Amino acid sequence: MSYPRKAEKQISELANGLIDPVLAKRAGINTALLGCWDEIVGEDFADCTRPEKIAWVRGNENGTYKPGVLTIACEGARALFLTHAQGELIQRINSFFGFAAVHQIRIVQKPVSQAAKRSRPPQPLKGEAARKLESMMEGIEGDKLREAVKRLGTAVLGKRR
Repeated sequence: MSYPRKAEKQISELANGLIDPVLAKRAGINTALLGCWDEIVGEDFADCTRPEKIAWVRGNENGTYKPGVLTIACEGARALFLTHAQGELIQRINSFFGFAAVHQIRIVQKPVSQAAKRSRPPQPLKGEAARKLESMMEGIEGDKLREAVKRLGTAVLGKRR
């Protein structure tokens, strides 16, 4: 019978534990909001928006809570459509938090998606490295598996620049 280890934690729990306090202090948001953003805004705005920060009201004299202003980065002309969907989006965000966390949305137009770097395919192997890879792949019968192993082997055994 095996017992779970007491100190065993997932890396995501450790990373969130480190990142959440910094995000909360600087932007007023947490990693849960960032991670669930695509589901909150839906497929219409998932690819063109990103939450930037929540500005919370400071210095309430009577100690009552007031909801904050969420700043959302949005790409180009899609900001107009996001403006029209603000009411529904505020409801979705507040239901995510479980309380009235946001009362207003501020939209900032800026690029959101990161341009994916296209990696060049590795150079074909030559000489001893090519012979070594071929000898490793001798027992592989499936064509697709053989091609996948060849791509992996070429990337691993190839010279890095």
